[in-house]
Amino acid sequence: MTQQISEVVLWCVAGALLVVAVLLLRQRQIAARLRQHNAALEGSLRARDEEVRHLVEVRLPAAGDSSHQSLPEPGLLDEQLTGTAYAWHLQQATELFAGAVEKAQTRADQAAKAALKASMRALQGLAHEQQLAISGMQDRHDNPDVLRDLLEIDHANSQFGRRAQAIAVLCGSWPGRQRAASPLLDVVRGATSRIRDYRRVRVHAQVDIAVVSRTVEPVVLAVAELLDNAARHSQPNTTVEVNLQPAHNGACVVIDDAGVGMDGQEVERAARLLAGRQSVDVSRLGDPPQFGFAAIGVLAARYGFSASVDTRSPYGGVRAVLFLPSALLTHLADDAPGTVPAAPARPAIPTAPAAGTTPRTTPRTHAAPAAPPESAEASARAHDEQEAPPTVHGATAGGLPKRRRRQPLQGQQAATAAPQPAAEQAPARSAAETARRMGAFARGTRSGRATNPNDEEGNPPA
Repeated sequence: MTQQISEVVLWCVAGALLVVAVLLLRQRQIAARLRQHNAALEGSLRARDEEVRHLVEVRLPAAGDSSHQSLPEPGLLDEQLTGTAYAWHLQQATELFAGAVEKAQTRADQAAKAALKASMRALQGLAHEQQLAISGMQDRHDNPDVLRDLLEIDHANSQFGRRAQAIAVLCGSWPGRQRAASPLLDVVRGATSRIRDYRRVRVHAQVDIAVVSRTVEPVVLAVAELLDNAARHSQPNTTVEVNLQPAHNGACVVIDDAGVGMDGQEVERAARLLAGRQSVDVSRLGDPPQFGFAAIGVLAARYGFSASVDTRSPYGGVRAVLFLPSALLTHLADDAPGTVPAAPARPAIPTAPAAGTTPRTTPRTHAAPAAPPESAEASARAHDEQEAPPTVHGATAGGLPKRRRRQPLQGQQAATAAPQPAAEQAPARSAAETARRMGAFARGTRSGRATNPNDEEGNPPA
């Protein structure tokens, strides 16, 4: 009996031990699975924390800059999160942030452009008033020193007006000037007169076509910006060569400089600005801001011409090409009102500042602000003949001296009629010489206005 009880107890203990062993094994397995699950949760939480940090430090700044730069959008750090709800919410947050940034930048850009446009309009008005005052002073004064100083002030005022005009155009304003159709050569000369280093520009004319009225001022402004860029980025002892070339379906203004050139990144940025397809943020144009290419792109997109600076100049610098399609070109009749016959083409025409640097004794009714050098030379010759003392031939009944008109010498007529070769052309006049000649011309015109029209030469008074 005692033995049976012992066996029963032994079996019970063995069964209990077996149950305990099974329970311990199962508990161990459960604990291991829990540890693995906790480790997975910790890894997932760590990965999501890294994704949030990556979102704040990388993805959101990239989304903010994507509106101005075509950069690839960075993705997730952990590819295991792809397709999950967490990744979808991160993408939604990125898109919302990019949209908010774009709206804020648009509002800021519009506000900045509105402020700049209003300021530039005021400055343009002041520049115009100053231009009228300078023109009046040029008409009143005939002292060569005063006229020389007025020429320099006039030229500086022209540059000031061009800069304000370019900024206003970039901010959505119109050029603000309406001109008649003008020869392309006069348009380029007018653009040359609006830059600082106009003496370094050499124009080679090979076309006899004109620019239509509505695009004269935009083309003048665009060419002036390209010339200014070429002159500023080249040595002062070099020249800027301008060639006017006809094309199959238009004409080209080719500008070559001997400057430092541009690298690939600068060429790409310039091409993007000159295309004018995207809105330009004025706050992203550098420090100091460079408005030239951006303003040209706005004008090109608005009026239908194109500009490029992606070609290397044969002089080692940059070749800028402004292409005008046939729709923007026309031909002027020689007897059209307000037009002047174009001068014959020369191998190299050194341009001088006409609109911005020469006195104006008549209102500006011409199309382009630059006057041909031939007209200034003719005026100077006419005044030199006028200054010579006339020959007196007797007197009238009223005591007035009789005079006869001077007849130009045949040699002078022949010299005037025959065009001089490019190698024999006289060098460009200095500012003092120009001021002296224009002062003498002003004195002559003032004397002519003061003369009584009834007291004609050689006729007795009525």
